[in-house]
Amino acid sequence: QFMLVESGGGLVQPGGSLRLSCTAPGRRLANLAIGWFRRAPGKKREELSCINSSGDNTNYADSVNGRFTISRDNTKNTVYLQMNSLKPEDTARYYCAANFVAADARDCSGEYGTSWRQPGFLGSWGQGTQVTVSS
Repeated sequence: QFMLVESGGGLVQPGGSLRLSCTAPGRRLANLAIGWFRRAPGKKREELSCINSSGDNTNYADSVNGRFTISRDNTKNTVYLQMNSLKPEDTARYYCAANFVAADARDCSGEYGTSWRQPGFLGSWGQGTQVTVSS
């Protein structure tokens, strides 16, 4: 059972934009940091962005910094990834992730240097949404 649900993917031309959404039916995201990741065929998982529970701290991978913006609306129980200036190399399946297990999972980093970039820090995932950038 997937705890998170991603939506908003699709086919877009290079230079176009998409906004992805992440929600968790029946679960409250307001106290959780949320990360966005992607995986393209034949490539390893790529960390993209993370936002803390209050929304006042965000992190980005260099590959998307300046093009992608993460945000959240806790009143709607939704986290967004606004993607602008899309390139063909952005084609991938996009996932959001959270930690529903830890007692305190509000931040994108933890003790002893752990962070959202590490496998397992955000251990609950959705099924993903496909983004295809092509003319």
